[in-house]
Amino acid sequence: MRCRLFPFQITIDSDEYNNYIQYVDRHTNKLLEENVPGKRSLQYLYSSFFGKIVLESIMARSLIQYLQGFFMNTRISKLFIKAFAKKYDVNIDESLHNIGKFKSFNDFFTRKLKDTSRPINNNNKTIISPADGKVLVFEKATESMNFYIKDSEFNLPAFICNDTLTKQFKDASMAIIRLAPADYHRFHFPINCTPSKSLLIKGKYYSVSPLALKKEEMIFEKNKREICLLKNSILGDVLMIEVGATFVGSIVQTYPYGIDVEKGDEKGYFKFGGSTIVLLFKEGRIRFDDDLQKNTKKGFETTIKMGEPIANFII
Repeated sequence: MRCRLFPFQITIDSDEYNNYIQYVDRHTNKLLEENVPGKRSLQYLYSSFFGKIVLESIMARSLIQYLQGFFMNTRISKLFIKAFAKKYDVNIDESLHNIGKFKSFNDFFTRKLKDTSRPINNNNKTIISPADGKVLVFEKATESMNFYIKDSEFNLPAFICNDTLTKQFKDASMAIIRLAPADYHRFHFPINCTPSKSLLIKGKYYSVSPLALKKEEMIFEKNKREICLLKNSILGDVLMIEVGATFVGSIVQTYPYGIDVEKGDEKGYFKFGGSTIVLLFKEGRIRFDDDLQKNTKKGFETTIKMGEPIANFII
């Protein structure tokens, strides 16, 4: 078959294509395979006829997400923490608290880290990653869906749901930071800025894994999300959008809107599940780091930690 995950065409075995997500480790430059929680379930839900019925009727709806979130807040859910941390190689030493201190799985999932765990790049013209995860960068946001599904174009108006902002960012550059369940799930400001109040756009809860995105190209436009305008005196306006996903109980904002914040300050956190953060920059304002551009063009995400540089101002 022809693989459509990458922007170039390669021939690949069908089963292998369905089972693997490869990414580049930024610090070693090695190509690795992601350990995807619930991989077989994802393949069934997004690839089979009956799986799609289950997905649309149950899994992507708010009730099942509420019930899952409710359970993850109970004391009994903490019994799953040790096994999860071991299976997905979560570095507990970075956390402010050890495993025994967490009152529930969500308490562990939304854990805070030691200040020394995520150094912030303090160059005034450097943009940092707002979260841990795997990142893709695109000079044009409209080109981003071509990474997952060949010849597909990202629907910016449907994603933003605001005519004024759509006009402002119609030729925007875009960074997509995908958080897997094992990642640190608090998110932070990528620049010094004055943030607006977040605008909630209601939606469903599809998975944001590439295994799902290559089957359903409209996921970002369908999922629940929150949009925030970040105002910077040099760079101008930047859009930061948190996108919910399967079993994300909620997106919680913790920042004081309308007040100046510094790069690296906490903005909020995701409760249990995978999730994504999208950054949109006005045309011609920034340049993404060369290694991130190179890996994206080759068809691979790149590992990133909150506080690491992803781009620089060019104005």
